[in-house]
Amino acid sequence: MKTKAGAILSSIRIDRNSDRKISVQLYMGLRDIILSGGLNGGERLPATRTLASELGVSRTTALDAVDRLVSEGLLESRIGAGTFVSSTLTGRVQPSSSAGSTKPLPPPRLAPLADRARRLFADRRRLPHKSQAFVTALPALNAFPMAQWQRLSARHLRSDRDAVMGYGNPFGLPRLRASIASHLNASRGIQCDAEQIFITGGAQQAFALIGSLLIDRGQRVWFENPGAIGARNAFIACGAELVPVAVDDEGIVVADGLSKAPEFSLAFVTPSHQQPLSRVMSLSRRLALLNAAEQADAFIVEDDYDGDFYFGDQPLPTLKSIDTNGRVIYVGTFSKTLFPSLRLGFMVAPESMVDAVSRVFSAALSGVPTWPQAVVADFIDEGYFATHIRTMRQHYRQRHEMLHHHARGLEDELEIQRASAGFHTVAFFRDPLCREESRFVEDAASAGLTLSGIERYCLAPVDHKGIVIGYGAASESEIRSGIETLKALCQEVG
Repeated sequence: MKTKAGAILSSIRIDRNSDRKISVQLYMGLRDIILSGGLNGGERLPATRTLASELGVSRTTALDAVDRLVSEGLLESRIGAGTFVSSTLTGRVQPSSSAGSTKPLPPPRLAPLADRARRLFADRRRLPHKSQAFVTALPALNAFPMAQWQRLSARHLRSDRDAVMGYGNPFGLPRLRASIASHLNASRGIQCDAEQIFITGGAQQAFALIGSLLIDRGQRVWFENPGAIGARNAFIACGAELVPVAVDDEGIVVADGLSKAPEFSLAFVTPSHQQPLSRVMSLSRRLALLNAAEQADAFIVEDDYDGDFYFGDQPLPTLKSIDTNGRVIYVGTFSKTLFPSLRLGFMVAPESMVDAVSRVFSAALSGVPTWPQAVVADFIDEGYFATHIRTMRQHYRQRHEMLHHHARGLEDELEIQRASAGFHTVAFFRDPLCREESRFVEDAASAGLTLSGIERYCLAPVDHKGIVIGYGAASESEIRSGIETLKALCQEVG
Protein backbone atom coordinates (compact mmCIF):
# COMPACT_ATOMS: atom_id res chain seq x y z
CA MET A 1 0.00 0.00 0.00
CA LYS A 2 1.38 3.40 -0.99
CA THR A 3 0.38 7.00 -0.17
CA LYS A 4 1.37 10.30 -1.72
CA ALA A 5 3.50 10.88 1.34
CA GLY A 6 5.62 7.83 0.54
CA ALA A 7 5.68 4.13 1.42
CA ILE A 8 4.18 2.92 4.67
CA LEU A 9 7.01 1.36 6.68
CA SER A 10 5.12 -0.05 9.64
CA SER A 11 7.00 -3.36 9.33
CA ILE A 12 9.95 -1.74 11.08
CA ARG A 13 9.94 -2.79 14.71
CA ILE A 14 11.52 -0.65 17.41
CA ASP A 15 12.59 -2.50 20.56
CA ARG A 16 12.82 0.03 23.38
CA ASN A 17 14.33 -2.57 25.72
CA SER A 18 17.28 -3.21 23.40
CA ASP A 19 20.79 -1.98 24.16
CA ARG A 20 20.97 -0.79 20.55
CA LYS A 21 20.10 2.88 20.03
CA ILE A 22 16.69 3.58 18.48
CA SER A 23 18.27 5.55 15.62
CA VAL A 24 20.45 2.53 14.81
CA GLN A 25 17.43 0.20 14.88
CA LEU A 26 15.59 2.51 12.48
CA TYR A 27 18.61 2.82 10.20
CA MET A 28 19.03 -0.97 10.05
CA GLY A 29 15.32 -1.52 9.44
CA LEU A 30 15.26 0.92 6.53
CA ARG A 31 18.47 -0.48 5.10
CA ASP A 32 17.17 -4.06 5.22
CA ILE A 33 13.94 -3.07 3.43
CA ILE A 34 15.90 -1.30 0.70
CA LEU A 35 18.47 -4.05 0.17
CA SER A 36 15.85 -6.82 0.20
CA GLY A 37 13.87 -5.12 -2.57
CA GLY A 38 11.01 -3.88 -0.38
CA LEU A 39 11.65 -0.41 -1.78
CA ASN A 40 12.72 0.00 -5.39
CA GLY A 41 15.10 2.50 -6.90
CA GLY A 42 13.44 5.89 -7.25
CA GLU A 43 10.68 5.13 -4.75
CA ARG A 44 9.85 7.89 -2.32
CA LEU A 45 10.15 7.63 1.45
CA PRO A 46 7.71 9.37 3.76
CA ALA A 47 8.82 12.68 5.22
CA THR A 48 10.85 12.31 8.37
CA ARG A 49 8.04 13.94 10.39
CA THR A 50 5.58 11.34 9.04
CA LEU A 51 8.03 8.48 9.54
CA ALA A 52 8.68 9.55 13.12
CA SER A 53 4.98 9.80 13.88
CA GLU A 54 4.10 6.41 12.40
CA LEU A 55 6.92 4.61 14.24
CA GLY A 56 6.58 6.50 17.51
CA VAL A 57 10.10 7.99 17.53
CA SER A 58 11.40 11.54 17.61
CA ARG A 59 11.96 13.42 14.38
CA THR A 60 15.62 13.84 15.33
CA THR A 61 15.93 10.04 15.48
CA ALA A 62 14.32 9.70 12.06
CA LEU A 63 16.61 12.39 10.62
CA ASP A 64 19.71 10.62 11.98
CA ALA A 65 18.73 7.31 10.34
CA VAL A 66 17.81 8.89 6.99
CA ASP A 67 20.93 11.09 6.88
CA ARG A 68 23.11 8.02 7.47
CA LEU A 69 21.49 6.18 4.55
CA VAL A 70 21.92 9.26 2.35
CA SER A 71 25.61 9.40 3.24
CA GLU A 72 25.95 5.72 2.29
CA GLY A 73 24.30 6.30 -1.08
CA LEU A 74 21.24 4.13 -0.48
CA LEU A 75 18.97 7.17 -0.32
CA GLU A 76 19.15 10.47 -2.16
CA SER A 77 17.60 13.73 -1.07
CA ARG A 78 15.99 15.99 -3.70
CA ILE A 79 15.40 19.58 -2.67
CA GLY A 80 11.72 20.42 -2.70
CA ALA A 81 10.70 16.85 -3.62
CA GLY A 82 11.67 14.63 -0.68
CA THR A 83 13.85 11.60 -0.03
CA PHE A 84 14.01 8.70 -2.50
CA VAL A 85 15.66 5.31 -2.79
CA SER A 86 18.82 5.79 -4.84
CA SER A 87 18.27 5.53 -8.58
CA THR A 88 21.39 3.35 -8.81
CA LEU A 89 19.28 0.51 -7.37
CA THR A 90 16.85 0.64 -10.33
CA GLY A 91 16.88 -2.48 -12.49
CA ARG A 92 18.66 -4.75 -10.02
CA VAL A 93 17.67 -8.41 -9.80
CA GLN A 94 15.10 -8.75 -7.04
CA PRO A 95 14.96 -11.71 -4.67
CA SER A 96 12.17 -14.22 -5.16
CA SER A 97 8.96 -13.21 -3.43
CA SER A 98 7.68 -16.73 -2.81
CA ALA A 99 8.73 -18.26 0.46
CA GLY A 100 11.06 -21.20 0.14
CA SER A 101 11.66 -20.70 -3.58
CA THR A 102 15.08 -19.11 -3.23
CA LYS A 103 17.77 -21.63 -4.10
CA PRO A 104 21.01 -21.41 -2.15
CA LEU A 105 24.03 -20.45 -4.20
CA PRO A 106 26.37 -23.33 -5.00
CA PRO A 107 29.73 -23.31 -3.19
CA PRO A 108 32.31 -21.18 -4.99
CA ARG A 109 34.78 -22.90 -7.25
CA LEU A 110 38.04 -22.89 -5.32
CA ALA A 111 41.57 -22.90 -6.64
CA PRO A 112 42.92 -26.47 -6.83
CA LEU A 113 45.14 -26.11 -3.76
CA ALA A 114 42.38 -24.52 -1.71
CA ASP A 115 39.95 -27.24 -2.75
CA ARG A 116 42.45 -29.94 -1.80
CA ALA A 117 43.00 -28.28 1.56
CA ARG A 118 39.24 -28.07 2.14
CA ARG A 119 38.83 -31.78 1.51
CA LEU A 120 41.81 -32.77 3.63
CA PHE A 121 40.92 -30.55 6.58
CA ALA A 122 37.13 -31.01 6.49
CA ASP A 123 37.06 -33.10 9.66
CA ARG A 124 39.91 -31.38 11.47
CA ARG A 125 38.17 -29.64 14.34
CA ARG A 126 40.14 -27.16 16.39
CA LEU A 127 40.68 -28.24 19.97
CA PRO A 128 39.39 -25.94 22.70
CA HIS A 129 42.16 -23.85 24.19
CA LYS A 130 41.11 -23.30 27.78
CA SER A 131 43.29 -23.85 30.83
CA GLN A 132 42.10 -27.24 32.04
CA ALA A 133 43.00 -30.92 31.98
CA PHE A 134 44.30 -32.11 29.54
CA VAL A 135 44.52 -29.40 26.91
CA THR A 136 47.70 -29.39 24.80
CA ALA A 137 49.72 -26.52 23.31
CA LEU A 138 48.69 -24.09 26.05
CA PRO A 139 51.27 -22.85 28.57
CA ALA A 140 50.50 -22.14 32.22
CA LEU A 141 49.02 -18.68 31.75
CA ASN A 142 48.36 -18.17 35.47
CA ALA A 143 52.12 -18.44 36.13
CA PHE A 144 53.06 -15.65 33.71
CA PRO A 145 54.69 -12.56 35.36
CA MET A 146 51.96 -10.15 34.32
CA ALA A 147 53.14 -7.29 36.58
CA GLN A 148 56.46 -6.95 34.74
CA TRP A 149 54.74 -7.32 31.39
CA GLN A 150 52.24 -4.57 32.20
CA ARG A 151 55.00 -2.21 33.31
CA LEU A 152 57.01 -2.76 30.12
CA SER A 153 53.87 -2.46 27.97
CA ALA A 154 52.90 0.83 29.59
CA ARG A 155 56.40 2.17 28.97
CA HIS A 156 56.14 1.56 25.24
CA LEU A 157 52.52 2.65 24.87
CA ARG A 158 53.55 6.02 26.29
CA SER A 159 56.42 6.37 23.83
CA ASP A 160 56.58 7.99 20.40
CA ARG A 161 53.35 7.36 18.46
CA ASP A 162 55.11 6.74 15.18
CA ALA A 163 57.03 3.91 16.82
CA VAL A 164 53.94 2.46 18.49
CA MET A 165 51.32 2.94 15.78
CA GLY A 166 53.15 3.20 12.48
CA TYR A 167 54.41 0.54 10.07
CA GLY A 168 57.39 -1.31 11.45
CA ASN A 169 60.35 -2.99 9.83
CA PRO A 170 59.03 -5.93 7.75
CA PHE A 171 61.93 -8.08 8.98
CA GLY A 172 61.08 -7.35 12.60
CA LEU A 173 62.21 -4.88 15.23
CA PRO A 174 66.05 -4.81 15.00
CA ARG A 175 66.39 -4.78 18.77
CA LEU A 176 64.23 -7.90 19.13
CA ARG A 177 66.15 -9.69 16.39
CA ALA A 178 69.38 -8.97 18.25
CA SER A 179 67.87 -10.12 21.56
CA ILE A 180 66.71 -13.40 20.02
CA ALA A 181 70.14 -13.98 18.47
CA SER A 182 71.77 -13.54 21.89
CA HIS A 183 69.26 -15.86 23.57
CA LEU A 184 69.68 -18.58 20.94
CA ASN A 185 73.44 -18.42 21.23
CA ALA A 186 73.41 -18.71 25.03
CA SER A 187 70.49 -21.10 25.50
CA ARG A 188 70.25 -23.22 22.35
CA GLY A 189 73.85 -23.14 21.08
CA ILE A 190 72.88 -21.48 17.80
CA GLN A 191 75.40 -18.98 16.48
CA CYS A 192 73.65 -16.60 14.14
CA ASP A 193 73.54 -12.92 13.25
CA ALA A 194 70.49 -10.76 13.89
CA GLU A 195 70.17 -10.37 10.09
CA GLN A 196 69.36 -14.09 9.83
CA ILE A 197 66.36 -13.71 12.15
CA PHE A 198 62.97 -12.75 10.73
CA ILE A 199 60.00 -12.01 13.00
CA THR A 200 56.71 -13.61 11.95
CA GLY A 201 53.11 -13.65 13.08
CA GLY A 202 53.60 -16.90 14.96
CA ALA A 203 55.32 -20.10 13.86
CA GLN A 204 52.43 -20.90 11.53
CA GLN A 205 53.23 -17.91 9.32
CA ALA A 206 56.85 -18.99 9.26
CA PHE A 207 55.86 -22.43 7.96
CA ALA A 208 53.66 -20.89 5.27
CA LEU A 209 56.46 -18.56 4.17
CA ILE A 210 58.99 -21.38 4.05
CA GLY A 211 56.56 -23.44 1.99
CA SER A 212 55.96 -20.62 -0.48
CA LEU A 213 59.71 -20.03 -0.80
CA LEU A 214 60.92 -23.61 -1.20
CA ILE A 215 58.07 -25.84 -2.34
CA ASP A 216 56.72 -26.15 -5.85
CA ARG A 217 53.50 -28.03 -6.33
CA GLY A 218 54.06 -31.78 -6.12
CA GLN A 219 57.49 -31.61 -4.52
CA ARG A 220 58.09 -34.23 -1.85
CA VAL A 221 58.46 -33.23 1.79
CA TRP A 222 59.41 -35.64 4.55
CA PHE A 223 57.04 -35.23 7.45
CA GLU A 224 57.03 -36.98 10.81
CA ASN A 225 54.15 -39.43 11.15
CA PRO A 226 52.49 -38.62 13.48
CA GLY A 227 53.49 -34.99 13.30
CA ALA A 228 52.61 -31.35 14.00
CA ILE A 229 49.23 -30.37 12.57
CA GLY A 230 49.87 -26.68 11.89
CA ALA A 231 53.01 -27.22 9.83
CA ARG A 232 51.39 -30.12 7.98
CA ASN A 233 48.46 -27.94 6.93
CA ALA A 234 50.75 -25.08 5.87
CA PHE A 235 52.83 -27.30 3.59
CA ILE A 236 49.80 -29.02 2.08
CA ALA A 237 48.32 -25.60 1.32
CA CYS A 238 51.56 -24.78 -0.52
CA GLY A 239 51.09 -27.81 -2.76
CA ALA A 240 53.60 -30.15 -1.15
CA GLU A 241 53.34 -33.91 -1.46
CA LEU A 242 53.89 -34.93 2.14
CA VAL A 243 55.75 -38.20 2.69
CA PRO A 244 54.78 -39.76 6.05
CA VAL A 245 58.02 -40.86 7.71
CA ALA A 246 57.87 -43.13 10.74
CA VAL A 247 58.94 -42.00 14.21
CA ASP A 248 60.49 -44.32 16.79
CA ASP A 249 62.20 -43.87 20.15
CA GLU A 250 65.09 -42.03 18.45
CA GLY A 251 62.91 -39.67 16.43
CA ILE A 252 62.28 -39.59 12.70
CA VAL A 253 63.39 -42.81 10.99
CA VAL A 254 65.71 -41.51 8.28
CA ALA A 255 65.95 -44.95 6.64
CA ASP A 256 62.17 -44.96 6.21
CA GLY A 257 62.28 -41.56 4.54
CA LEU A 258 65.05 -42.65 2.19
CA SER A 259 63.16 -45.78 1.20
CA LYS A 260 60.02 -43.77 0.37
CA ALA A 261 61.48 -40.61 -1.14
CA PRO A 262 65.28 -40.44 -1.51
CA GLU A 263 64.85 -37.29 -3.61
CA PHE A 264 63.06 -34.88 -1.31
CA SER A 265 63.00 -31.07 -1.16
CA LEU A 266 62.29 -30.45 2.49
CA ALA A 267 62.05 -32.32 5.78
CA PHE A 268 60.05 -31.15 8.80
CA VAL A 269 61.01 -32.33 12.28
CA THR A 270 60.47 -31.53 15.96
CA PRO A 271 63.69 -32.99 17.39
CA SER A 272 63.72 -31.47 20.89
CA HIS A 273 60.24 -32.70 21.84
CA GLN A 274 58.50 -34.65 19.11
CA GLN A 275 54.96 -33.53 18.41
CA PRO A 276 52.97 -35.43 19.58
CA LEU A 277 54.94 -38.51 20.75
CA SER A 278 57.18 -36.52 23.13
CA ARG A 279 60.38 -38.28 21.94
CA VAL A 280 63.80 -36.63 21.73
CA MET A 281 65.71 -37.25 18.50
CA SER A 282 69.02 -38.99 19.15
CA LEU A 283 72.29 -37.41 18.08
CA SER A 284 72.98 -40.20 15.59
CA ARG A 285 69.57 -39.70 14.00
CA ARG A 286 70.17 -35.94 13.80
CA LEU A 287 73.45 -36.48 12.00
CA ALA A 288 71.83 -39.00 9.65
CA LEU A 289 69.10 -36.50 8.79
CA LEU A 290 71.62 -33.75 8.08
CA ASN A 291 73.55 -36.12 5.83
CA ALA A 292 70.39 -37.16 3.95
CA ALA A 293 69.49 -33.50 3.36
CA GLU A 294 72.98 -32.78 2.05
CA GLN A 295 72.81 -35.74 -0.34
CA ALA A 296 69.36 -34.70 -1.63
CA ASP A 297 70.20 -30.96 -1.74
CA ALA A 298 67.23 -30.44 0.58
CA PHE A 299 66.45 -28.16 3.51
CA ILE A 300 65.27 -29.11 7.00
CA VAL A 301 62.73 -27.17 9.05
CA GLU A 302 63.49 -27.54 12.75
CA ASP A 303 60.43 -26.62 14.81
CA ASP A 304 61.70 -25.95 18.34
CA TYR A 305 58.32 -24.96 19.74
CA ASP A 306 59.00 -25.76 23.42
CA GLY A 307 62.65 -26.82 23.57
CA ASP A 308 63.41 -24.10 26.14
CA PHE A 309 61.40 -26.08 28.68
CA TYR A 310 63.63 -29.15 28.99
CA PHE A 311 63.72 -30.62 32.48
CA GLY A 312 65.46 -33.94 31.91
CA ASP A 313 69.17 -34.45 31.43
CA GLN A 314 71.31 -31.95 29.54
CA PRO A 315 69.48 -31.35 26.24
CA LEU A 316 70.97 -32.51 22.98
CA PRO A 317 72.24 -29.78 20.65
CA THR A 318 69.71 -28.35 18.24
CA LEU A 319 69.93 -29.41 14.62
CA LYS A 320 70.69 -25.81 13.70
CA SER A 321 73.70 -25.71 16.05
CA ILE A 322 75.36 -28.75 14.43
CA ASP A 323 74.44 -27.87 10.85
CA THR A 324 77.69 -27.09 9.04
CA ASN A 325 76.23 -26.85 5.53
CA GLY A 326 73.41 -24.33 5.93
CA ARG A 327 70.59 -26.86 5.54
CA VAL A 328 68.49 -26.09 8.64
CA ILE A 329 65.83 -23.40 8.93
CA TYR A 330 65.11 -22.96 12.63
CA VAL A 331 61.61 -21.87 13.70
CA GLY A 332 60.72 -20.67 17.19
CA THR A 333 57.66 -19.17 18.82
CA PHE A 334 56.74 -17.06 21.83
CA SER A 335 53.31 -18.72 21.99
CA LYS A 336 54.71 -21.35 24.36
CA THR A 337 57.45 -19.40 26.15
CA LEU A 338 55.21 -16.35 26.75
CA PHE A 339 51.57 -16.61 25.63
CA PRO A 340 49.72 -17.48 22.40
CA SER A 341 47.79 -14.25 21.78
CA LEU A 342 51.07 -12.42 21.14
CA ARG A 343 51.17 -14.12 17.72
CA LEU A 344 54.94 -13.71 17.60
CA GLY A 345 57.31 -16.24 16.12
CA PHE A 346 60.61 -16.15 14.29
CA MET A 347 62.68 -18.05 11.80
CA VAL A 348 66.45 -18.27 11.54
CA ALA A 349 67.40 -18.53 7.89
CA PRO A 350 70.65 -20.05 6.68
CA GLU A 351 73.03 -17.39 5.39
CA SER A 352 72.44 -18.55 1.83
CA MET A 353 68.70 -17.79 2.17
CA VAL A 354 68.87 -14.39 3.87
CA ASP A 355 68.71 -12.38 0.65
CA ALA A 356 65.77 -14.36 -0.76
CA VAL A 357 63.84 -14.20 2.51
CA SER A 358 64.53 -10.48 2.80
CA ARG A 359 63.11 -9.87 -0.67
CA VAL A 360 59.91 -11.76 0.17
CA PHE A 361 59.44 -9.95 3.48
CA SER A 362 60.13 -6.57 1.87
CA ALA A 363 57.77 -7.11 -1.05
CA ALA A 364 54.87 -8.96 0.52
CA LEU A 365 54.77 -8.27 4.27
CA SER A 366 54.26 -5.20 6.43
CA GLY A 367 55.66 -6.80 9.55
CA VAL A 368 53.97 -7.63 12.83
CA PRO A 369 52.96 -4.93 15.36
CA THR A 370 55.98 -3.04 16.67
CA TRP A 371 55.14 -2.35 20.28
CA PRO A 372 54.70 -6.02 21.33
CA GLN A 373 58.08 -6.71 19.76
CA ALA A 374 59.59 -3.88 21.79
CA VAL A 375 58.04 -5.25 24.98
CA VAL A 376 59.43 -8.73 24.26
CA ALA A 377 62.87 -7.27 23.52
CA ASP A 378 62.88 -5.51 26.90
CA PHE A 379 61.52 -8.65 28.57
CA ILE A 380 64.52 -10.55 27.24
CA ASP A 381 67.15 -7.85 27.73
CA GLU A 382 66.15 -7.06 31.32
CA GLY A 383 66.39 -10.71 32.36
CA TYR A 384 62.70 -11.45 32.88
CA PHE A 385 62.61 -13.96 30.04
CA ALA A 386 65.47 -16.09 31.43
CA THR A 387 63.89 -16.01 34.89
CA HIS A 388 60.53 -17.00 33.44
CA ILE A 389 62.04 -19.90 31.49
CA ARG A 390 63.78 -21.25 34.60
CA THR A 391 60.59 -20.92 36.65
CA MET A 392 58.48 -22.66 34.04
CA ARG A 393 60.95 -25.53 33.64
CA GLN A 394 60.38 -26.31 37.31
CA HIS A 395 56.65 -25.74 36.97
CA TYR A 396 56.29 -28.17 34.08
CA ARG A 397 58.55 -30.72 35.74
CA GLN A 398 56.29 -30.61 38.81
CA ARG A 399 53.14 -30.93 36.72
CA HIS A 400 54.72 -33.84 34.83
CA GLU A 401 55.52 -35.63 38.09
CA MET A 402 52.02 -34.90 39.44
CA LEU A 403 50.54 -36.51 36.34
CA HIS A 404 52.53 -39.70 36.81
CA HIS A 405 51.94 -39.75 40.57
CA HIS A 406 48.17 -39.51 40.27
CA ALA A 407 48.12 -41.93 37.31
CA ARG A 408 49.04 -44.89 39.49
CA GLY A 409 46.38 -47.48 38.94
CA LEU A 410 46.06 -46.69 35.24
CA GLU A 411 49.05 -48.85 34.25
CA ASP A 412 46.89 -51.76 33.10
CA GLU A 413 45.01 -49.55 30.65
CA LEU A 414 47.31 -46.68 29.68
CA GLU A 415 51.07 -46.56 29.21
CA ILE A 416 51.79 -42.90 29.96
CA GLN A 417 55.17 -41.95 28.51
CA ARG A 418 57.69 -39.92 30.46
CA ALA A 419 58.66 -36.62 28.87
CA SER A 420 61.85 -34.62 29.28
CA ALA A 421 60.59 -31.28 27.97
CA GLY A 422 57.49 -29.21 27.33
CA PHE A 423 54.02 -29.66 28.73
CA HIS A 424 52.47 -32.63 26.98
CA THR A 425 53.08 -36.34 26.71
CA VAL A 426 51.36 -39.31 25.13
CA ALA A 427 49.62 -42.34 26.60
CA PHE A 428 49.32 -45.58 24.61
CA PHE A 429 46.42 -47.95 25.08
CA ARG A 430 47.74 -51.23 26.46
CA ASP A 431 45.17 -53.11 24.39
CA PRO A 432 44.49 -50.95 21.31
CA LEU A 433 41.94 -53.46 20.01
CA CYS A 434 39.66 -52.58 22.93
CA ARG A 435 39.84 -48.84 22.42
CA GLU A 436 38.71 -46.58 19.60
CA GLU A 437 40.55 -43.29 19.87
CA SER A 438 37.82 -41.05 18.50
CA ARG A 439 35.16 -42.53 20.77
CA PHE A 440 37.42 -42.33 23.81
CA VAL A 441 38.15 -38.65 23.06
CA GLU A 442 34.42 -37.92 22.64
CA ASP A 443 33.58 -39.67 25.90
CA ALA A 444 36.32 -37.68 27.64
CA ALA A 445 34.94 -34.43 26.21
CA SER A 446 31.49 -35.30 27.54
CA ALA A 447 33.13 -35.77 30.95
CA GLY A 448 34.87 -32.38 30.76
CA LEU A 449 38.34 -33.45 29.57
CA THR A 450 40.15 -32.12 26.51
CA LEU A 451 42.09 -34.91 24.80
CA SER A 452 43.14 -35.69 21.27
CA GLY A 453 43.86 -39.05 19.71
CA ILE A 454 47.19 -39.85 18.11
CA GLU A 455 45.41 -40.49 14.82
CA ARG A 456 44.56 -36.78 14.62
CA TYR A 457 48.26 -36.10 13.98
CA CYS A 458 48.75 -38.86 11.41
CA LEU A 459 49.18 -38.67 7.66
CA ALA A 460 49.09 -42.46 7.49
CA PRO A 461 47.95 -45.10 9.99
CA VAL A 462 50.37 -46.03 12.76
CA ASP A 463 50.56 -49.14 14.93
CA HIS A 464 50.25 -47.42 18.30
CA LYS A 465 46.89 -46.11 19.49
CA GLY A 466 46.50 -43.65 22.28
CA ILE A 467 45.87 -40.11 23.45
CA VAL A 468 47.88 -36.92 23.84
CA ILE A 469 47.79 -35.48 27.37
CA GLY A 470 48.64 -31.87 28.13
CA TYR A 471 49.54 -31.11 31.73
CA GLY A 472 51.09 -27.62 31.63
CA ALA A 473 47.91 -25.53 31.80
CA ALA A 474 46.17 -27.60 34.47
CA SER A 475 46.31 -27.12 38.24
CA GLU A 476 47.16 -30.02 40.53
CA SER A 477 43.49 -30.46 41.45
CA GLU A 478 42.53 -30.48 37.77
CA ILE A 479 45.21 -33.10 37.04
CA ARG A 480 44.03 -35.24 39.95
CA SER A 481 40.34 -35.06 39.01
CA GLY A 482 41.22 -35.52 35.33
CA ILE A 483 43.08 -38.73 36.11
CA GLU A 484 40.10 -39.99 38.12
CA THR A 485 37.91 -39.31 35.10
CA LEU A 486 40.37 -41.19 32.87
CA LYS A 487 40.26 -44.15 35.24
CA ALA A 488 36.48 -44.20 35.08
CA LEU A 489 36.52 -44.03 31.29
CA CYS A 490 39.06 -46.84 31.05
CA GLN A 491 36.91 -49.06 33.24
CA GLU A 492 34.02 -48.75 30.83
CA VAL A 493 33.73 -51.26 28.01
CA GLY A 494 35.59 -49.92 24.94
